Amino acid sequence: MRETVTAVHEWWAAERTVAMATVVRTFRSAPQPPGAAMLVGPGGEAVGSVSGGCVEGAVYELATTVRDGAAPTLQRYGVSDDDAFSVGLTCGGILDVFVEPVSRATFPELGALIDAVRAERPVALATVVAGRPDQVGRHLLVGPEPDPAGGAIGGLGSDRIDDAVRDDARGMLAGGRTGLLTYGPDGQRRGEGLSVFVHSYAPPPRMLVFGAIDFAAAVARLGVFLGYRVTVCDARPVFSTAARFPDAHEVVTDWPHRYLRQQVEAGAIDPRTVICVLTHDPKFDVPVLVDALRLDVAYVGAMGSRRTAQERAEQLRAAGLTDTEVARLASPIGLDLGARTPEETAVSIAAEIVARRWGGGGHPLVTTAGDIHRPEHPVG
Repeated sequence: MRETVTAVHEWWAAERTVAMATVVRTFRSAPQPPGAAMLVGPGGEAVGSVSGGCVEGAVYELATTVRDGAAPTLQRYGVSDDDAFSVGLTCGGILDVFVEPVSRATFPELGALIDAVRAERPVALATVVAGRPDQVGRHLLVGPEPDPAGGAIGGLGSDRIDDAVRDDARGMLAGGRTGLLTYGPDGQRRGEGLSVFVHSYAPPPRMLVFGAIDFAAAVARLGVFLGYRVTVCDARPVFSTAARFPDAHEVVTDWPHRYLRQQVEAGAIDPRTVICVLTHDPKFDVPVLVDALRLDVAYVGAMGSRRTAQERAEQLRAAGLTDTEVARLASPIGLDLGARTPEETAVSIAAEIVARRWGGGGHPLVTTAGDIHRPEHPVG
């Protein structure tokens, strides 16, 4: 949705009305996650996607009516519907899609949202998707910390609702979570009748690649492709040059453990961060891994042979790490794909990162059963 919000700004600034369809909840093997969005512009232009093609036609028709004056609406698409196959959703999933008009009048908070997204400042957008007619379509923009103005822009209909949603949205933003929350009609914690979709716009997660080797260039390239902000770091200035790593967002010359500590002190490491240690040189690897394996991050992997991995594990224990901390290390790094080239190895590393993020087993799908797409982490 980050891309579609940016795309809508030009129309919004020109005082044109467009429709925005947003996936707010999914069930089973849905093709797109919550937050995926599609725009229908004033001239019929379609931007973005809510289903990867399955129900785009039906959503487009509904969005056109909303753009032209119909009320905001929450619509479900899926195999439980009588017309599921007529709209093409044959993947076995179910989507709840909220369609709303976007203009300066209906969405005055959009300008502040755009400013935050472009500056990569964390912000959460709360939208009422189900409730009383006077509530549906209202927005509340929430920053990560309280401020003198109350820490929010906009409003959902009452101070009680705003207070409840602001607290919950701030917690979701801290974890980078997006999802649907349910309250009583006036924001009661226990109740139903009011559904609020919270979309967290957190800065991109970070990938730290330690070791300026040829494998690092391929890992950096795939990291950028997966949406990470990639840093390559190495203590050897002759190797840690921007020319050798054109895909990385930044290349740093520093000892890995010293750079990591600086980033921790700066608050630039969070639970979404992934760390790839590729030098397989103990004087670089062990100090940074001692620190990395004690952090709350998504993934820590280290390159090397099985013998190297065993020797490194003993060195880490000798440096004071517990067996539990050592067990967090993915080493040898990557999934068993039979990879040989730097590019193939980068694919195996990226695959392991994705599998750990979503709880995948790394097995061929043809040998497994059940849903292909795992659900989002529960929210609320």
